[in-house]
Amino acid sequence: KKKKKPAEGAEGETGVAAPASNGIPSKKPHGRMLNPDSFTDSYILCGQTDPPTRPLSTLYEPGTFPLGECVPYPLPELNSYRETSAEKRAMDRLQSDLYDKVRHAAEVHRQVRKYTQSFVKPGIKLIDMCEKIEETNRLLVGENGLNRGIGFPTGCSINHVAAHYTPNPGDETVLQYDDVMKIDFGTQIDGRIVDCAWTVAFNPRYDPLLEAVKDATNTGIAAAGIDVRLCDVGEAIQEVMESYEVELDGKTFPVKCIRNLNGHSIGPYQIHAGKSVPIVKGGDTTKMEEDEMYAIETFGTTGRGYIVEDMECSHYMKNFHAPHIPLRLPRAKKVLAHINKTFGTLAFCRRWLEREDGGSSTVNGMSGKGKQEKYMGALKNLCDVGIIQPYPPLCDIKGSYTAQYEHTLLLRPTCKEVVSRGDDY
Repeated sequence: KKKKKPAEGAEGETGVAAPASNGIPSKKPHGRMLNPDSFTDSYILCGQTDPPTRPLSTLYEPGTFPLGECVPYPLPELNSYRETSAEKRAMDRLQSDLYDKVRHAAEVHRQVRKYTQSFVKPGIKLIDMCEKIEETNRLLVGENGLNRGIGFPTGCSINHVAAHYTPNPGDETVLQYDDVMKIDFGTQIDGRIVDCAWTVAFNPRYDPLLEAVKDATNTGIAAAGIDVRLCDVGEAIQEVMESYEVELDGKTFPVKCIRNLNGHSIGPYQIHAGKSVPIVKGGDTTKMEEDEMYAIETFGTTGRGYIVEDMECSHYMKNFHAPHIPLRLPRAKKVLAHINKTFGTLAFCRRWLEREDGGSSTVNGMSGKGKQEKYMGALKNLCDVGIIQPYPPLCDIKGSYTAQYEHTLLLRPTCKEVVSRGDDY
């Protein structure tokens, strides 16, 4: 029995990752509404340790990372030729290096989230959970400054908080059995970000809420494609989402779309690249185009269906189009220089600034020189002049519950590839 313990994933005692006991995945997730045939240790089938510690570049040769879910485009009258067109297939092959980077990042995401599903349960401290997720992410992607690493801070928004919450240093929040938590994290390789999220709940009473949002996200993924208008995707999502209701404490709540939250296009080192995918009808008539990358995400709520910024800010990001602005405060110059070399235009959080490595051991080393101290005034100054954008938590009314599911799509010339799809959701 003693020998078997590390194989069960209890790396806390020895700190050593053990190979799986018999090479057959066997562990089930603690959360609800994941696919019933999903195992949290399925990554052992590709030679990964349990808990996962090996960088994926040592498990896969370049060009062999697993494909996502490839599906034909909607609007067959416009797009059916793409599957057989020699020209489109040649264009696909020209982009194979780029697709491989995205698939690499997506496989890292799948393995990190599988491991996450094995240890997230009531009683865990959110700050410990986020640090564990991020350490595993850094390890599996082979963190190397801006070349590869974490795409953005781990979101773990709870209940009425829909997005953009991660614990700041000193936050002692603990996950409860009755909480509904959205885990949203990203992985990037050469700036190609895979953005993917799911909702964790333990109480079966929330199942209809989670089912509504998962169904709405899958509907949005099915509706998306080249030459599809963004507003049509939003209309399809809303119709499915609002066909559900959830009963809590004897009261029935209709599930509403959070109308001012959207999916978005993704560009190199740019998590929000300009196009928004609405989750209600009546939005933008702009069309999706070939070779674009999208995060299709939907949010359902038992509240009013509209979020506002509230609570202490933890997420920040350099404005992608920030002009050169002269800074008077020496400390602001120092913090900006640190942000430029460590995060560039990728999102970051206060926890990362206070790490010994300042957010990246390959950029700043582990000597403690990268650690930022007394930086809040400087960070506020950078926000005030418009170089840095703060992203406070986004909240519905207190007492409501919100859920989220999200996947990343590649609109390839020949087909639509849901790169982040896994056997869990």
